[in-house]
Amino acid sequence: MTYTIFVDGQEGTTGLQIHDYLSKISNIEVLTIEPEKRKDYEARKALINEADLVFLCLPDSASREAVSMLSNNKTKILDASTAFRTHPEWSYGLPELNKNQRSKIQHSSRVSVPGCHATGFILAIQPLIAEGVIPGDYPSTCYALTGYSGGGKKLIAEYQNSNREQLFAPRPYALHLNHKHLPEMQLYSGLSSAPLFTPIVGNYYKGDAVCIPLFPRLFTKNVTAREVQELLAAYYEDERFVRVIPYDSEAYLEEGYFNLMQCNDTNNVDIFVFGHNEQILLVSRFDNLGKGASGAAIQNMNIMLGFDESTGLQ
Repeated sequence: MTYTIFVDGQEGTTGLQIHDYLSKISNIEVLTIEPEKRKDYEARKALINEADLVFLCLPDSASREAVSMLSNNKTKILDASTAFRTHPEWSYGLPELNKNQRSKIQHSSRVSVPGCHATGFILAIQPLIAEGVIPGDYPSTCYALTGYSGGGKKLIAEYQNSNREQLFAPRPYALHLNHKHLPEMQLYSGLSSAPLFTPIVGNYYKGDAVCIPLFPRLFTKNVTAREVQELLAAYYEDERFVRVIPYDSEAYLEEGYFNLMQCNDTNNVDIFVFGHNEQILLVSRFDNLGKGASGAAIQNMNIMLGFDESTGLQ
């Protein structure tokens, strides 16, 4: 069977990479819209209702508008914006979240693609909360180092076309502590309150490392850093895109330094556990345009259409 696919927002960073993934997949036909009609309501509506599955790579308001255009019960939607990530009638597109999440995605016609930083945070900490190691009211914090591609075309152009000295140094942002990923980070991790989250953009194109410091004295159970690694490794042992690195392994560092670009151009997430009896550091490494965006979108499409989960992603 051949499926028809439409990418609404095909000229953005996420949309372009989704098109690249789709070009490697058989049994699909990609519907395209002429550049001059990208914002034409009727042209978009016609293609949305013609397609078997639609990717929405749009700002939140435009995604809501696109969903309102649907006039059939056939078209499946994968939304890459934040508009529906905590909506109770939408499935959260993180297949590795728990044992039931793949089935929810498979049987859903409305799936939200997780935010990049949220992906790294949830995958690292959620199993520890689910297993009762960390209490739900834990006062969590995290910071993320990310490439500038996650900021879209405007930020990409700023970094690539400017020689301003301040762009060569890492730049923390969202300092009012209201980052748009916080609601999903709280909801799907199992925390009763949002983490204190500081994202930091660096002068490189892509690659994300989400870092979560933990204090075992605040845990519900008495566990060591090594036991945390073992718990995470067991939780994800059957997952093809999530790898838990051996505990505190120098072999995965470069003379003591962390390479946050190692998962670039893949749909993989590497989870590290560092630390000792009094302090633990979890680090999730992934491509912010891969598992953090377009790769995750394709993985969800594969589940929704009944393809092998890695189709187009290898």
